[in-house]
Amino acid sequence: MKNQIQLGLLILTIACFVLLGYNVYLRETTPPEQAYTEFIAAMQQGEITSVHLRGSQVTGEYVSGKKFSSYAPDITSLLPQLLENNIHISAEPEAEKGLVTFFKVLLPMSMLYGAWLVFNRKSMGNSSSFNLGQHSRFTPVKSDRVTFRDVAGISEAKAELLEIVEFLKQPEKYSQLGAKLPKGVLLQGAPGTGKTLLAKAIAGEAAVSFFSLGGSDFVEMFVGVGASRVRDLFAEAKRSAPCIIFIDEIDAIGGKRSGNSASGGNDEREQTLNALLVEMDGFSSDKAVIVVAATNRPDILDPALLRPGRFDRQITIALPDVKGRAKILEVHAQQIAIDKSIDLGAIARSIPGFSGAEIANLVNEAALMAGRNNKKKVELIDFEEAKDKIIMGLERKSIVVSEKNRRVTAYHEAGHAIVGMMLDETDPLHKITIIPRGRAMGITQHLPIVDQHAYSREYLVNRIKTLLGGRVAETLVFNRLTTGASNDITMATEIATRLVCEWGMSASIGPISYRQENESFLNQSSNSKPYSEVTAEKIDSEITSVISECYDESEKILRKHNKFLHKFAEALLINETMDAEEVDIVYRSYIRERKVELQLSGKKS
Repeated sequence: MKNQIQLGLLILTIACFVLLGYNVYLRETTPPEQAYTEFIAAMQQGEITSVHLRGSQVTGEYVSGKKFSSYAPDITSLLPQLLENNIHISAEPEAEKGLVTFFKVLLPMSMLYGAWLVFNRKSMGNSSSFNLGQHSRFTPVKSDRVTFRDVAGISEAKAELLEIVEFLKQPEKYSQLGAKLPKGVLLQGAPGTGKTLLAKAIAGEAAVSFFSLGGSDFVEMFVGVGASRVRDLFAEAKRSAPCIIFIDEIDAIGGKRSGNSASGGNDEREQTLNALLVEMDGFSSDKAVIVVAATNRPDILDPALLRPGRFDRQITIALPDVKGRAKILEVHAQQIAIDKSIDLGAIARSIPGFSGAEIANLVNEAALMAGRNNKKKVELIDFEEAKDKIIMGLERKSIVVSEKNRRVTAYHEAGHAIVGMMLDETDPLHKITIIPRGRAMGITQHLPIVDQHAYSREYLVNRIKTLLGGRVAETLVFNRLTTGASNDITMATEIATRLVCEWGMSASIGPISYRQENESFLNQSSNSKPYSEVTAEKIDSEITSVISECYDESEKILRKHNKFLHKFAEALLINETMDAEEVDIVYRSYIRERKVELQLSGKKS
């Protein structure tokens, strides 16, 4: 902006000099002025040979060759006299005034300046081939200072990065021992786990400059632009040392190189990656320049980028556990008016698998729910509604569902719930609804009590049985098949496939992984399968066997508890949405009725 203002002032100064020079030129080229009466007398005496008319301004030449200028008050009466005296006449339009001339000069120059501004902004955004070496946007980010106090739920990652912060604060402490600062830190993890926030916290804790860019900022259609940007970025970072360079979504430029430069875009990306590798090798650790990168696809990064000396540390940012979720909730709850009676720990336990970004969205949605209902504080019911909206989708209350389809949906969801309830190693039922949400006509939600990081074969098989419970219930009650079970079948097939091919949990095939990788060493694609056709037939047969056995087991459970299925479905048709406590009430009622039936049947026998 400063350069643009200076250029505008320069253009204005040039315009003023042009106008001044034009006025000087007019003054120097205009002959001495003569009174109009003297001009008329000289004309009548035949002393004038020629005149030049410019509006009312008259310039001419005497017989002696001397030039003069005068002002004619009435040109129309002067012309006949000039013709009578055989004087040569030439003419041109009246000269414009200085202000008009000034604007005539300034307007085209201003238009040129405006066009230059538009082109310059586009070229700064797109890096056209006319300004490959100019990257003035590589300046440290100035924002609200973020520290580790603003980051919650990832204590292990913070502890790992504290050493880098200490080095940036006290480099002599480590240099005396001969220790070298890591050149690069790769933050890898699922989306929304706080990788960008953590990078800002490093810069905030160390109080150093922070350059923040995205991987896509380096990739353009012009070959060589990305490499030039990388060089300019590192040059600016060295001048601003100590500092941190943060490259978000580095997989945009750091993907594995294929060695095939058939396309210009691929060639440009590889040149950019090569420049990044050279620059990371080119600066020494005493420059106190650290490259922090973030990605959720570490599997596609080039091995040369991950070797020691470039990204020395690779820190995995995992999804927060129950304690981490509670701390993240506390951080975001401070920004809203929340009811003090709310137990944030209970909310944290009910949202397993939520990332930091999803928790922030949950708190915001709860505040919006409270505002929609004209509440002064956010209550627990607002969190529950916000959680259901995020997990299950928005309620589609306006959709018209026939009574027949409602009954099918009720039995379908009841089948899921009952099979899950009657099995041991399953997640407990949290909520069930037959109100359409998102793209589903009904949802049965199971939530684990504790965070699980490893799953047993019994759990996975029971998960398949629970998924197939909806299709089994439809078949038993209505003797018909619907498309409502399509997503359940897809998920069940995926679990069965991974159980056999990836996790080695098949008794007939054994602990062998038949997972087919799409890419091999150096990203060379391989079209051949890592197993024979005979093995493929065994795998298909085993997957089919697992699903068939689970289907049969689900059918046995629902046949045994057929009355509970009808009772549960009828309760769903009345209430539409039921939580775990309401389902437990219906189940207890069914158990009491069954005991009475058993007692009566015992007396008869």
